[in-house]
Amino acid sequence: MKILVSNDDGVYADGLWALVKELQEIAAVTVVAPDRDQSGAGTSVTLRHPLRMTEIKAPLDGVAAYSVEGSPADSVILALKLVSKDGVDLVVSGINEGPNLGDDVYISGTVGAALQGFFYGIPAIALSIAAFGSLNFDIGARLAKLMAKEIVDKGLPRRMLLNVNLPNLPRGELEGIEITRLGERKYADRIEPGHDGKRQYHWIMRGKSEWQSTSGTDIWALEQNRISVTPLFGNPDGSSRELLKSLAPELFRKLLGNRD
Repeated sequence: MKILVSNDDGVYADGLWALVKELQEIAAVTVVAPDRDQSGAGTSVTLRHPLRMTEIKAPLDGVAAYSVEGSPADSVILALKLVSKDGVDLVVSGINEGPNLGDDVYISGTVGAALQGFFYGIPAIALSIAAFGSLNFDIGARLAKLMAKEIVDKGLPRRMLLNVNLPNLPRGELEGIEITRLGERKYADRIEPGHDGKRQYHWIMRGKSEWQSTSGTDIWALEQNRISVTPLFGNPDGSSRELLKSLAPELFRKLLGNRD
């Protein structure tokens, strides 16, 4: 199995390398990710100036890793066109620090990277931990490995993009895996004005927003201490969603059990 890993927190982010360490157990892993934090970059693709990609020394042996002066989406496009020319079986983006829930998926660089895999007909997973600081990446990384094996072994549809959000909890406090839909929230952005001595500028600040907790949504699942798995962008169809629901209990059992 060949897996491409990217993210929006930058190529040296702890969550990315926790993910790679786990996926290495089942696959040949290649990393192509932005050279810096690109949170909020969404699906943006750089079209008006050239991109630079540099091979870097990976923190883990046996991993080819590249840093891109561009967005998460740019990173995956360059990876698929220039680095992994023979193709990959799966694109995994993350593990992101902070949630990507509800309407936020449309501006998420984590989801934006995974979306490029979807566009190229490759199954893709975006993973996020719904917290900031002192994060437990191990559970998310292990879940990614288990999901990767299921996607390949069970022959799930190739045009599949799954957005996964995990509570930042120890295994013993998790209540299950829920197949969800996107929730909604009311935004509370504000503008901070400033002046650099020559011109006025404006800084967009993300305020505290009001999440809409409705049963069956990703937001609701996390409030119930459950892992949320949300199929995005029209896939999978109804039958595939039912297959995911049937796989969820076994995935959770394996997640809580002894290591493979």
